[in-house]
Amino acid sequence: MKLSVCTISFRHHLISIEEVARWARMHGFQGIELWGPHARNLSREPGYGAEWLSAYGLEVSMLSDYLPLDGSVSELRAKVRSLTELASRWGARKLRTFAGTVGSVGLARAERRRIAERLRTACDLLPATNLVLLVETHPQTLADTTDSTLDLLAEVDHPRLRINFDVLHLWEAGDEPATALATLRKYVSHYHLKNIRDRSELGVFSPANVYSPAGSRSGMVPLHDGALDYRTFLSTLAGDERAEASLEWFGDDVERTLREDLAFIRGLASRRSSPHASQPPR
Repeated sequence: MKLSVCTISFRHHLISIEEVARWARMHGFQGIELWGPHARNLSREPGYGAEWLSAYGLEVSMLSDYLPLDGSVSELRAKVRSLTELASRWGARKLRTFAGTVGSVGLARAERRRIAERLRTACDLLPATNLVLLVETHPQTLADTTDSTLDLLAEVDHPRLRINFDVLHLWEAGDEPATALATLRKYVSHYHLKNIRDRSELGVFSPANVYSPAGSRSGMVPLHDGALDYRTFLSTLAGDERAEASLEWFGDDVERTLREDLAFIRGLASRRSSPHASQPPR
């Protein structure tokens, strides 16, 4: 599995993109998931882009932003054009967005059709390259459950619409992650990995809290230490060398936690690949 660090994890830190890149290379990451606001700010600096990042042995695995699906078509066109230009600059092959701002249960059928149409329009606007649009599985969107995500893919019906499989959020919806992945796997192009101490604390990941510098971080824990069993889930990806994931950490102690999560995943992979992994100890 290829692993990326998210620049959004450093959203409240006084740290440069050079420092993020050096740190990611030093600790064995293969990529950087570049947050849209960071990419836009860096566009004012001509020295930064795919070639610059490749000198660190890294690539931008995904450009993560938010399309205005509730706005006008002209607004959508402008945003897609801006993001495709940024993606080209950084060599990104994936653009991440959300499927609206209302959950699948509370959305009128006409509004659901409109969001599907806007996503199809966004896919049509992508340049004739290998760039694809990823919808993230997330609460308060049309991709908040496995079933609704599958329905949305059928409604948009576009080969360049893919899924960013956020494991925790599908678990939050009551879906069993491994079962959800079996259903959606052929559409999945990326994974977000994070964990929570207890299901009762999932509200800590609400956007209003996550993006606030004064927001609570209580309940956010490393992958191996939470209520979601990542050992079992990651075993479903064993041997999939094409799988790409980001460690999406929003809490404190960013560097320590990311190192810990990376070591946890690499340790699982190492044990699975060991010729003696399945043999009992002597």
